[in-house]
Formats: sequence, C-alpha cells, structure tokens
Amino acid sequence: MTGDLTPFTGRLEPDEEYDGIVFDGTSFDGADAGNSRFLDCLFIGASFDGGRLRKARFTDSTLRDTRFVGSDLAETGWQDVTLAGCALAGVQAFSASMRRVTFRDGKLDSVNFRGGTLTDVTFENCLLRHAEFGGATLLRVSFGGCTLAGADFGRASCTEVDLRGAELGITGGYESLRGATIDSAQLVALAPLLARHLGIVVTD
Repeated sequence: MTGDLTPFTGRLEPDEEYDGIVFDGTSFDGADAGNSRFLDCLFIGASFDGGRLRKARFTDSTLRDTRFVGSDLAETGWQDVTLAGCALAGVQAFSASMRRVTFRDGKLDSVNFRGGTLTDVTFENCLLRHAEFGGATLLRVSFGGCTLAGADFGRASCTEVDLRGAELGITGGYESLRGATIDSAQLVALAPLLARHLGIVVTD
C-alpha cells in the first residue's frame, strides 16, 4: 500500500487537504492542522505531542502504532478508519463523529469522547483507562476483549452496544447502559455495583 502513497514532507498546516499521503515515523510537536482533511492516508509510527487537529476529517485511512498525547481532536470526523496498535493519552475528542471506525490492540488513557457520536465503532482488545463517554451517542459499538477501567457512561445513549467479552470497570452511568448487552459472568460481577447504585441493600 505504501508504494501507492506519497511520502509526507514539510509540516502540517490548518485547512489543508492531504490525499494519498504516508506519514512514516513522522513526529509532530504542537502541530496545528485544524479543519484539515486526510483522505486515503497511512500513518505508521507517527506521533502527535499536543497540537490542534480540531474539526479535522479522517476518511478511508489507517493509523498503525501511532501516538497522540494531549492532542486536541475535538469535533473531528472519522469514517472508515482503522487505528491499530495506537496509543492515545489525555486526548480531547469531545463532540467527535466516528462511523465505521476500528480501534485494535490499542491503549486509550483519559480520552474524552463526551458528546460524541460513535456509529459502527469497534474496540477490539484495547485498554481503555478513564475513558469518558458522558453524553455520547453510541450505536452498534462493541468492546470485545477490552478492559474498561474507570469508564464513565453518564448520560450516554447506548443502542446495540455490545460489552460481551470485556472486563468492565465502570464508575458512572450505569443507568445509561440500557440498550447494552452483557454476558452472565459480567452480570454477576456488576451486580453489587448495580445494587449500590440503585440503593438496594443486600444482606444475608
């Protein structure tokens, strides 16, 4: 695939269109690429430290072993995108729109998806630590093989959300899980937390 793409040179700029570009091992510190469009691009071992990509659009693109630390991805759009082996830490992705996006074998630490719209999104074998889904709309989202530690679903809307096969460490928003599917083992593990949330006292 890389042979059909053009190697990136220079620096990212806001309001630009990047079509058929490969970003191989490129490091961006404090890059400003807000409102840019990335179409049919490939990121391999790239890194974004800080920076502003607000309202950028990623379409038909793949990111491998790419890192985002403290980056502003708010109001970004993602469609037909795969992120494999990527790490996101302290990322602001609130009000982002994601459609047919796959996160595979990644680590997401303190990523803010609040108010976002996630449709046909797959989290596969990922570690999500302190992920914020508050007020987000999740439609056909799955978390197979994932570990959710300190996840918050407060005021989220969940429709056909599949949590089966995930290790659930949910700290808020139990009432928003209506419309989600879990397995029997998860139900047993969640029962004490659900009882506490509903004010049910269990005594023997």
